[in-house]
Amino acid sequence: METGETKIYEVIIVGGGPAGLTAGLYTSRARLHTLLIESALFGGQMTTTEMVENYPGFPQGITGDELSRLMEEQAKRFGMETVNDEVVEVRLEGDIKHVRTHESNYLCEALILCMGTEYRKLGVPGEKELTGKGVSYCATCDAAFFTDSQIMVVGGGDSALTEALFLTKFVKELSIVHRRDALRATRIYQERALANPKIKFLWNSVVQEIKGDKVVQSIVLKNVKTGEVKEYETEGVFLFVGISPKTQFLKGLVRMDEAGYILTDDRCETSGKGIFAAGDCRKKLLRQVTTAVGDGATAAFAAEKYLEERE
Repeated sequence: METGETKIYEVIIVGGGPAGLTAGLYTSRARLHTLLIESALFGGQMTTTEMVENYPGFPQGITGDELSRLMEEQAKRFGMETVNDEVVEVRLEGDIKHVRTHESNYLCEALILCMGTEYRKLGVPGEKELTGKGVSYCATCDAAFFTDSQIMVVGGGDSALTEALFLTKFVKELSIVHRRDALRATRIYQERALANPKIKFLWNSVVQEIKGDKVVQSIVLKNVKTGEVKEYETEGVFLFVGISPKTQFLKGLVRMDEAGYILTDDRCETSGKGIFAAGDCRKKLLRQVTTAVGDGATAAFAAEKYLEERE
């Protein structure tokens, strides 16, 4: 469909992780003119996951990078268009959605939001200044830089422990810094971490500051029970303290909860007419590749029905 000089897509998908790629597979296979806009790598956070062990059909597991590649190849097979750019604003003009990126503007009839999440920052002194200089949020990306080093891992959930276990293949020793005196990760990851001779634990501790001249040299921790503040030498700090949805540009467009997750019904439909949300940016119980894929299929089918009803 054309309007003046501007082409209107039937569907635009924002985000090329497993939810976005699945949505694109379904809409393009349904012969809907589809554009997928991704700001970084297709596959999203899946690309930085060393091994995906719980995706059905791969009994020995599959690397996140390979699963991302296969999903992208399959989604593009049916003619889905793609653009590498970041969406900065969405506004409505009647039933038409205007999607503005850094480089261009796009129009669509149905919009599927699949931006996923980003790593939460601690917000302590030294974190921002030393990011990429010893502070990291991705073990798969940066582990090799810390071969035979002594490092700190901050966090106590699944991501902290899985990343810590991966890091033990490279580092000499690592300490897990956790604000409580017990881990909250899945039992199997706890068992593996507690049994690993390279892993030590600093319980009831929070980060006060990360120090270093040009690279990380030490970390300052406070014991939440005793109040004691102590500085530890370290060559790297990996932060896994949770995630935040990448929904800041949607303020006022669709309903979200206090944390910024998009509220939807069981059809993945948002409060905005013809706007759907899928994957980790949606408020839901479980955030996994499997649930993102299910969301993507549901949102795509719901978008198809929305477009049919409009006609």
